[in-house]
Amino acid sequence: MSCRTMNLKRLLVAVALFFGLGGRLCAAQEITIAAAADLQFAMQEVGARFQQDSGKSVKLIYGSSGNFAQQLRNGAPFDMFFSANLDYPRQLEGAGLTEPGTLYQYAIGKIVVWVPNASKLDVSSGLKALLDPSIKKIAIANPEHAPYGKAAVAAMQKENIYEQVKDKFVLGENISQTASFVASGSADVGVVALSLALSPNMKDKGRYAEVPAGDYPAIEQACVIMRSSKNKDVAEQFLKFVQSLPIRDLLQRYGFAIPRQ
Repeated sequence: MSCRTMNLKRLLVAVALFFGLGGRLCAAQEITIAAAADLQFAMQEVGARFQQDSGKSVKLIYGSSGNFAQQLRNGAPFDMFFSANLDYPRQLEGAGLTEPGTLYQYAIGKIVVWVPNASKLDVSSGLKALLDPSIKKIAIANPEHAPYGKAAVAAMQKENIYEQVKDKFVLGENISQTASFVASGSADVGVVALSLALSPNMKDKGRYAEVPAGDYPAIEQACVIMRSSKNKDVAEQFLKFVQSLPIRDLLQRYGFAIPRQ
């Protein structure tokens, strides 16, 4: 084998090693987050700001908190979990699946009764509006695993209307799907997250009335870093970013209450 051929082979190996290492470094600059569906629009902004500030990216997967919790118990490869129910991260913490000391309560969610602009329904009476006989379908998130669905049912029970309206329910897999049901006309009215009612996709397309916070258990939302994360440094950096005042202000703009720390 000539010296020229050997040098060419060495060069090709060096290039391959360089690009292989570069790929691993790039991958290490991204974290994957399982996020509750009520965060769909707020977290897009948070992720974009984080990438702009740090140069590191966030891959966001949205769904119901209960389903994500089950997936994480089964080893789903997420770096962080943003839950709409404080209990799920606590359960994962109790099972030893989270990074110690990273549980953080980032927000308290709120529910509203929402109808499209074309609806003639008067929602000023809040949940009582659901008793209107013209209503055929009411969209709520599935209370079996979606915190906002549990809150909707609790509020209806508190106002003594649950038994009268439960047969009209159209169940969304998560609160984002629930909002899409009513926004698209697949349901006449929906009980949705205030954060979605204030989102760019919905804020000009309908009107809403807030359900009194005392009608349902507080929707305490928390996040945590998973012990199995391969990118803990980036995850810890993102957690600190979420705890910053500008991001707390952003979440308030989307209708979340911010708990005292």
